Amino acid sequence: MKIDRLMSIVLVLLDKKRISARELADMFEVSLRTVYRDIDAIDLAGIPIRSIPGINGGFEIMPKYKLDNKVFTTSDLTAILTGLSGLSDMLRGDELLNAIAKIKSFVPAEKTKEIELKVNQIHIDLSEWMGNSNIQPYLETIKKALQENKLLTFDYIAHHGKKSIRIIEPYQLVLKSSHWYLHGYCRQRNDFRLFRLSRMSSLQLQEESFLPRNHQKPQLEFSDALAEIQTLITIRIHRSIMDRVLDYCTFESFSADGDEHYLVQFPFVENAYHYDILLGFGNKCECLKPLRIRNELIRRIQETAAVYED
Repeated sequence: MKIDRLMSIVLVLLDKKRISARELADMFEVSLRTVYRDIDAIDLAGIPIRSIPGINGGFEIMPKYKLDNKVFTTSDLTAILTGLSGLSDMLRGDELLNAIAKIKSFVPAEKTKEIELKVNQIHIDLSEWMGNSNIQPYLETIKKALQENKLLTFDYIAHHGKKSIRIIEPYQLVLKSSHWYLHGYCRQRNDFRLFRLSRMSSLQLQEESFLPRNHQKPQLEFSDALAEIQTLITIRIHRSIMDRVLDYCTFESFSADGDEHYLVQFPFVENAYHYDILLGFGNKCECLKPLRIRNELIRRIQETAAVYED
C-alpha cells in the first residue's frame, strides 16, 4: 500500500467531494479491492470516509469534517511538494499551481521553514539543457487533448528517417529516461503506439472528439529483454571520457590500463544505436574484442571518412 496513493486519494476526495470506487481504480490503475483497502486505511487514519450507495453514489469525506494539518508528516509534505514542484516547470497550468497551494495549506506555521529547506534540498528540473524548443508547447497541447478527449495530428519522423502523418487518440504522457513520449491509439496503424515528442512536428489539436477505448499500457521496462540480447565487449578508453562511459555501466566494469587508460566491460547490443554510442566517443575509445564488432566499427568509420574525402 503506497502512502503517496493514499494522500492522492485524500486530495481527490477534497477536490471532487464524491467519487466512485471504479473511478478511483481507473485513476490510480489498481483493483477495486485495493481501492476499498485504501479507503479503510484512510478512515482508520482519522479521516472519516462514508460510502453513498446508488447510481450517483461513491466515497466522500464526512460533511463539516475539517482536515487536520497534522495528518501529513513533515516527510509526507516534503515529498509531495518536491514532486509537484518538479512537474510544474514542465506541465504548467492552474491544476498544478492549485495542488501546490493546497498542499502548502497543510504546512503548520512552525514547520514552514523546515519544510521549505528540505524541499530545496532536492531540485527536479525536467527541462532540456538544449534541444527541441517545441517540447514545452507540445506538452501543453497534448495535456489539453488528454483532458478533452480530442484527436491530435502531427508529422512524425520514425526510424531511418521515415516521415508520416499521424492521427492519434491520446491516452498518456510518459517521461522515460529524460525524454517525453505520447502513448496513443494510431488510426493509421489501428493500434497503440509510443511517440517521442522530439520527433514530432506540426502538432495540431483537432476539434473532433473521440470515445475512449480500453487503454493498453505501454511496455516501458526492458531490463529482462536487454539482459538476454546484451553482450559484454571490451573497450579501451582514455580517462578523459570516463564520465561519459559511466552513463552506460558501473565503476565495477573498469580496470586500470596504465596511468591514462581503462579497460571496460561494456554492455552492447549489435544495432545502430549502440554502434553510434561507441563512435560518439571518437578517438578516445577503441573496441578490442570481439573481432566482428571491432571490424564493423572500422567499416563504419571508413564509410564516414569517405564522405569527407569526396
